[in-house]
Amino acid sequence: MEKEFNPNDIGVANGNYFGLQVEAKDAEINLLPVTWDATVSYGAGTAAGPQAILDASLQVDLFDPYVPEAWKARVGTLPFNEDLATMNEEARECAETIIGALEEGEEADPALLERVNALSDRVNQYVYEAVAQQHKEGKIVGIVGGDHSSPLGGMKAAAEHFGEFGILHIDAHADLRDAYEGFTYSHASIMFNALRQIPQVKQLVQVGIRDYCEQEDALIRSNDRITAFPDAAVRRRLFEGETWGKICDEIVAALPEQVYISFDIDGLLPAYCGGTGTPVPGGLEFAEAEYLLARISASGKRIVGFDLCEVAPAAEGEWDANVGARILFKLIQHTRWANTKK
Repeated sequence: MEKEFNPNDIGVANGNYFGLQVEAKDAEINLLPVTWDATVSYGAGTAAGPQAILDASLQVDLFDPYVPEAWKARVGTLPFNEDLATMNEEARECAETIIGALEEGEEADPALLERVNALSDRVNQYVYEAVAQQHKEGKIVGIVGGDHSSPLGGMKAAAEHFGEFGILHIDAHADLRDAYEGFTYSHASIMFNALRQIPQVKQLVQVGIRDYCEQEDALIRSNDRITAFPDAAVRRRLFEGETWGKICDEIVAALPEQVYISFDIDGLLPAYCGGTGTPVPGGLEFAEAEYLLARISASGKRIVGFDLCEVAPAAEGEWDANVGARILFKLIQHTRWANTKK
């Protein structure tokens, strides 16, 4: 006889995030691990993020101060795809050769570049098909990356199923590069690709960005589909006496009625994510991110999907995965809470 689930017990390693005893077929929200970091331009390792977060998630207490009975969330875990790991290994080797040549002032090998782009396209298609199938079954999907290129296929599937939505993009970087380093689906190009390839993305609202180039800044200023809350501007307002609550109200107001949340862990202070590929000084406190998510879920808007990307296992210990697991738990709970009210 199966033991009745007790949210106060120790987490059991049953293959599901947070040790929850929910099969994917019975879930409201399913988590899709995407073990991919082929195009990372600085530190690698985020392909190992989904498993590290899974392992660390067993230490997360299933309670949330903003969401009643958080442990009752019906969350399932979709299988890890072993083919992704094989493709990632090949693509990463090619990408490292390309990046090394560029850093030496040399031309990238066109054949290697074509191969990385082809493998990236296959990953996008896999994610698209997996998420589209879940939507047909009436489920919301959270993508657990992997680098920040991982969720593009999921965003496309969400657009086809739900129609127009806005993206809340929490990140240190704007990710508005056009084929950064020659990679069409670079981790630094995810939002550029989303705006270009998904017309249903009505608004991109960026929070925490603080490391981006002049070209990206020009695009932010000129494109009426983008609303940015750069970290420097937010900190100035806070230093001059405004509240985070007021700023969160503006962020929420900038989003349409349907929202997809794309959370790059480096949107947080590096103290929370030192192992991520491109950590940047500044960023959100954990509590600030949690409060923003709570304001969105309380607003009456619908959350059509989410992703958590760029978590890499720490060089020592499990701190990065520990933080990542807790952000993932918050994303799940506020998605559930927001959609319960619809």
